[in-house]
Amino acid sequence: MTIRCGVIGYPLAHSISPAFQQPAFDYLGLDVSYRAYETPPGALGAFMQGLRGEEWLGCNVTIPHKREVLDLVDDVTEEARLIGAVNTVAKGPAGRLTGDNTDAAGFLKALIEDAGFEPRGRGAVLLGAGGAALAVAVALLRAGVSRLWIANRTAPRADVLARSLVGHFDGARLEVVAMDGQGLRRPLAEASLLVNSTSLGMAHGPDPDASPVPPSLLGPHLVVYDLVYNPPQTPLLEAASRAGARGQEGLPMLIYQGALAFERWTGRPAPLAVMMERGRRALRGR
Repeated sequence: MTIRCGVIGYPLAHSISPAFQQPAFDYLGLDVSYRAYETPPGALGAFMQGLRGEEWLGCNVTIPHKREVLDLVDDVTEEARLIGAVNTVAKGPAGRLTGDNTDAAGFLKALIEDAGFEPRGRGAVLLGAGGAALAVAVALLRAGVSRLWIANRTAPRADVLARSLVGHFDGARLEVVAMDGQGLRRPLAEASLLVNSTSLGMAHGPDPDASPVPPSLLGPHLVVYDLVYNPPQTPLLEAASRAGARGQEGLPMLIYQGALAFERWTGRPAPLAVMMERGRRALRGR
């Protein structure tokens, strides 16, 4: 019997997860079929119940279901509970479902290994206040950043994110600032890292030609990390390059978090080179 696995979310036309997860299963000779299961919010409960069946291995979870899935699994890892979202579900014995989150670990691996940035003792500016932003904030605080500025277009959401972190990271220096030229000027002058977790600059998104930061605030002292992976060179990364800053594209984080999910499901090391090459190939075809 072919085992099933996949990614759930709504909509899912943007997802390239099948393009790199299926080749990973094939490379290891595993009889697993991985595909996208577009799941409207009203169908989420039924899908999660079906996931308990013997033909299932587990699934990835993307927007808008990452928070709702927390209440639909039997066990939640400490990481997923801290981040407040599930991006990976693994099925265990007797159909028991465990919710995990691999986003923070995937982000940190890309930051250190691909961008060559060691966050300990450095200042960072984080743009956005959604689920991805929370995972990034957890990763940075755990890695020992000296200060974290959080900016979002709606300030109350940034306040909520900051408050959710304070109780878990004693002594963390967090500051919420306005996401505009004036609010970001001082933080970007003092920080060494800028992370964009908003959708600004995303292909086929609401504002694909926009950069979340005025180019004049960027400089060679910054590493600029854009979580947007399509296109590989976003308007923000193009502006960073012109300013002499070092840029980091979003694809490695996507691949690394997916590779960690693969290892949760199979108990085997993920073929990272295969997954990265297929991920890049999928983006070139879009």
